[in-house]
Amino acid sequence: MPSFFALFAPAHRKPEMPATLETVRPVELSEIRAARERIAGTILRTPLVKLEMGAGFPDIRLKLENLQPINAYKLRGAANAVAMLSESERQLGVWTISAGNAGQGVAYAARRAGVPCTVVVMESAPVAKVERMKALGAKLVPVPYEVAWKALEARAYPGVQGTFVHPFDDHNFIAGNATVGLEILEDAPDTACVIAGIGGGGLITAVGSAMRLLKPDVKVYGAEPETAAPLALSLKMGSPQKFERKPSFVDGAGGQSVFPRMWERMQPVIDGCIVVSLDETRNAMRLMAEKSRVIAEGAGALPLAAALTGKAGQGPIVAIVSGGNIDLAKFFELIAEVRKLPQTIPVTK
Repeated sequence: MPSFFALFAPAHRKPEMPATLETVRPVELSEIRAARERIAGTILRTPLVKLEMGAGFPDIRLKLENLQPINAYKLRGAANAVAMLSESERQLGVWTISAGNAGQGVAYAARRAGVPCTVVVMESAPVAKVERMKALGAKLVPVPYEVAWKALEARAYPGVQGTFVHPFDDHNFIAGNATVGLEILEDAPDTACVIAGIGGGGLITAVGSAMRLLKPDVKVYGAEPETAAPLALSLKMGSPQKFERKPSFVDGAGGQSVFPRMWERMQPVIDGCIVVSLDETRNAMRLMAEKSRVIAEGAGALPLAAALTGKAGQGPIVAIVSGGNIDLAKFFELIAEVRKLPQTIPVTK
């Protein structure tokens, strides 16, 4: 069987391997605050709104990262990572690997910096995300999901040139994402729990880091779909695990493995992971649309679905709506599938 690189590399050139990686270390509060200043002119300070569910349900607030200029939180990390590149690194151009949201974030930040951008994009990415990346000027290299995931591990892809910006295993990317944690505690200092969807782990590592630094008693939970739950499996087994992932409409979360470096980052700053069904996720999408007029993609609805299981307590719970990049026709199709379900999901006692 040919190697990953041998399978895709042109015969006349071997792909460039990355330099020695920076040692994993905790994010410092000074780095998060500096990132906030650095990206203030690029990102939106998103609102935190209460989801009115009525008596007997947890106190849930929605952190609306779907309102960012790219409709996803990834702009925070991307803007900080690109801003911190050296001039020589920018001259090479930048590239990343993405199912859509990180690609949009890096493309948006690169365009503002006048830097060429390439995205190795998963072929399963929704049309809405693909078209948005094209509109931002990114050169796209479509590949199957499994190939993209291997490239994320290798931090290289044959034939793609430039400075690689990792969409989650990058200290500066995480520091930028952590600014969402500062905003949560400023707007809701009584927060008891924060829930974030899990893809590669960059968001929960960021938010968990901010909580541990500023209010360590806040519980931090990940949320994964039942079809792709490597973090929950890893926590159960006590080490980073691979998962037999099944494709679903939750394209922006749910990986096929936990990278060892991300396991090292996440372990000290999270309290657990809640796995939800696809029906629960669809129902959360519908509830946000009906009660708050919020359009969330599958990954953005995972935290609300997790909060409604009751496994995160009575709150106040902040569910991070990580993104809203979904084809509207697909959104309506998905929420139509759960019209016969109860309007609300009972809290598990």
